[in-house]
Amino acid sequence: MTKTLDFIFDFGSPNAYLVHRALPPILERTNARLNLIPCLLGGLFKLTGNQAPMLAFQGVKGKLEYDQLEIQRFIQKHELHSFKFNPHFPVNTLLLVRGAIAAQNNGQLQEYIEAGLSAVWEKELKMDDPEVFVQAMTDAGLDGQTLLASTQDPEVKAKLMANTAAAAERGAFGIPTFFVGDEMFFGKERLQQVEEELSA
Repeated sequence: MTKTLDFIFDFGSPNAYLVHRALPPILERTNARLNLIPCLLGGLFKLTGNQAPMLAFQGVKGKLEYDQLEIQRFIQKHELHSFKFNPHFPVNTLLLVRGAIAAQNNGQLQEYIEAGLSAVWEKELKMDDPEVFVQAMTDAGLDGQTLLASTQDPEVKAKLMANTAAAAERGAFGIPTFFVGDEMFFGKERLQQVEEELSA
């Protein structure tokens, strides 16, 4: 039986980019199906009382430096050398994740996710700027202007809010979070556990 990997996702997390790039071999080895669930990371933080690591750990000596070391190790292990830390970080991703909902409604979520991740974490673009957003999506072969307009659709807004609330209800408090059935896994360091659960 094919298992499904739910991926609670937002473009604003560099770790979401990294694990998304590292997932294909795992999905192939386990014959699993990926179900990307766009959520708003900032909304998830508010619902759970969580904070971004750069805020939560800013007073902990060595913690943020170690996090950067861990990112570099992950990049080397998975050969993700296109990754660049976005100079506009933290980027307000509300526009991007609403666009993901609109793209999902149009059956273009995979193409949109690829375009968004590339724009933020490879091309270093400021994707909370509507003009930059439209151009990036158009350059990727999508209808950037229509996607931008769709981000103001009340149904798109409601769906994103519902996704985010449902993720918090399931136990998610940050991104990247994965679910295999009722089993939750958080962070890029859990990919081996994710694969073991998918293979069980």
